[in-house]
Amino acid sequence: MVIYLHGNLGAGKTTLVRGVLEALGYPGRVKSPTYTLVEPYHIAGLDLRHFDLYRMHDEHEWDSAGFRDEFDGHNIFFIEWPEKAQNQIPQADVEIVLDILHRGRNAEIHANTEIGKQCTANL
Repeated sequence: MVIYLHGNLGAGKTTLVRGVLEALGYPGRVKSPTYTLVEPYHIAGLDLRHFDLYRMHDEHEWDSAGFRDEFDGHNIFFIEWPEKAQNQIPQADVEIVLDILHRGRNAEIHANTEIGKQCTANL
């Protein structure tokens, strides 16, 4: 499953991923992958990958970093700044758009595939 996270700096993309991991019972520290570009997690029998592509300069860095190999059909992906790797990453099953409001945040969730629709039907 591929989940794109859209939003300006500080909108809460990493915080959302942190909340999902904590809800699944992840006991460790969940850090932003801003400098490492990806952080892997294994929890509740799931392999999750959290990508932050903000520091990528062009979409071809995705291939040169070897990230394509991560998409083996067994992982769940949260991808911040997916537009930085435009045509290199798979289509999103779910897209979440976060906006900063005067008080709090607004989240719009869009399901793009059947698996995305099944996932969001439970929200």
